Amino acid sequence: MLDQLVQLVRDSAQETVVANPAIPNEQNDAVIGEASHSIASGLQEALASGNVKDVMGLFNSNGQVDNSNPVVNNISGNLISSLKEKFNLNGSSAAAIAGSLIPSVLGSLVKKTNDPSDNGFSLDGIFSSLTGGSSQGLNLGSLLGKFAGGLDKDGDGDVDMQDMVGMISNGAKQQQGSGGLGGLLGGIFGK
Repeated sequence: MLDQLVQLVRDSAQETVVANPAIPNEQNDAVIGEASHSIASGLQEALASGNVKDVMGLFNSNGQVDNSNPVVNNISGNLISSLKEKFNLNGSSAAAIAGSLIPSVLGSLVKKTNDPSDNGFSLDGIFSSLTGGSSQGLNLGSLLGKFAGGLDKDGDGDVDMQDMVGMISNGAKQQQGSGGLGGLLGGIFGK
């Protein structure tokens, strides 16, 4: 599945990266790889930090990525920093690339994940890989509605999802510590 994520980035990167004069052609693949890295690590970091609601909110869209979602902002910010540091891009070029590429790729990922006829990505598979398997057995698809409408449906102040959020967050933290990003990417996208 790593190849599929890289392909999603590559599909979205034609104009933003490949045809961008600020990025030398010999660096196109490295920039695409860096964007893939930013997405995978950003999703895992959000889960590890307990931001399950924001990640679930992202996947509850129909591919219309809300740029105000903190997960999207963090992934974009990390990519901007990496592009500036590793590829010596100026801030405005890096921000333009991240601002175009990250929402586009996340939108494609969400659409593919939510498409029952596309078995390349699944919400359960992505979460399981990001959390080292701690989310296995949860029917995450059925939980999307709970996250989309707010967790406290009955307004009684009782969230009822705290244990699940803690389990996912702890699993993501353990996965972060167990194999670094190389282990993450192999786990998420390797079959």
